[in-house]
Amino acid sequence: MNEFAAPTPTTPGAPVPPSTLHRIFIGPDGLRAGWSILLFIVLFFALSRAANFLAHAAHLLPPHVPGTVRPDPGPLFTIIAEAIPFLIVALVSWIMSRIERRPVGVYGLGGQRKLPLFLVGAFWGALFLSMLVLILWKTGLLMIDMRLLFGSDVLRYAAAWLIGFLVVGMLEEYLTRGYLQYTLTRGLAGFYRWAFKTPHSTALGFWSAALIFSILFGAGHGSNPGESPIGLVAAGLAGLVFCLSLWRTGSLWWAIGFHTTWDWAQSFLYGVADSGTMVKFHLLATHPVGKPILSGGATGPEGSIFILPILALVSVVIVFTLPSTNPLANDRADLFTLKTPGLDAEA
Repeated sequence: MNEFAAPTPTTPGAPVPPSTLHRIFIGPDGLRAGWSILLFIVLFFALSRAANFLAHAAHLLPPHVPGTVRPDPGPLFTIIAEAIPFLIVALVSWIMSRIERRPVGVYGLGGQRKLPLFLVGAFWGALFLSMLVLILWKTGLLMIDMRLLFGSDVLRYAAAWLIGFLVVGMLEEYLTRGYLQYTLTRGLAGFYRWAFKTPHSTALGFWSAALIFSILFGAGHGSNPGESPIGLVAAGLAGLVFCLSLWRTGSLWWAIGFHTTWDWAQSFLYGVADSGTMVKFHLLATHPVGKPILSGGATGPEGSIFILPILALVSVVIVFTLPSTNPLANDRADLFTLKTPGLDAEA
């Protein structure tokens, strides 16, 4: 053997093994989910701080003195206060879609049936909230005192509050069940696939992520004035119910519609507290009667134990009225990889 012979050249076109640094940040489906979520959070809070500073500097939002209680919000304040973070969530989700080379529609606002899903969800939201209020009223746990709006004011404030709660629904659904839900599902599905070799890794990943964000969603209501333990549990369970609609359809629009009219009927139409918050310019004046665990007390109907069977009925409606059209429900591992037909179709 000639020890001075030239080394054998690398076969042209042979793949070069990725470096250790590359493997830390990049996985089989692109930027690893943990880094994606961290980048999303950093961008969201940085842009939120900047937007909050500009909104107060431009007097779009009134200054808040620490230690004081904010007055009951009106529709214009609600629209501005909720639209700013929603636009930030939408912008950051779009930025992350460009970084990860995924269509932004896979995060819940895409699909071909946006309006039908929204309208059906809106119908059920108003119906189920009315059912809950009817139960409280008929059992003597809620008293209707008087009507507060008349004439053209009824339609004007009904429309203004409908817009306001549409923005609220879009913000809360897209923030907690949009990009973050999709990306944590992607990461946990990969972990379950690697650790347990299970064919149900996507379902396990989705519902693990849904449980985490629903707990956070419920806990996030803890800062509301007048919130109660039942109200916090109800908010967390509502998050899981909305995740069920997302799992069935691959879309957030049913949940956005439900969320919009549930809050609208609660706050404007019946004039009851919404997670402890009362709003200005509502149609009816009401007050709870009896034990808070039954009436909801200062929390409103969401603090009543009767919210639990209502949420169970909502889940039944979702299962029996929403066809399973979500490609994630097929538990295919390739749905999270870049440029897959399944994802592109959802854009």
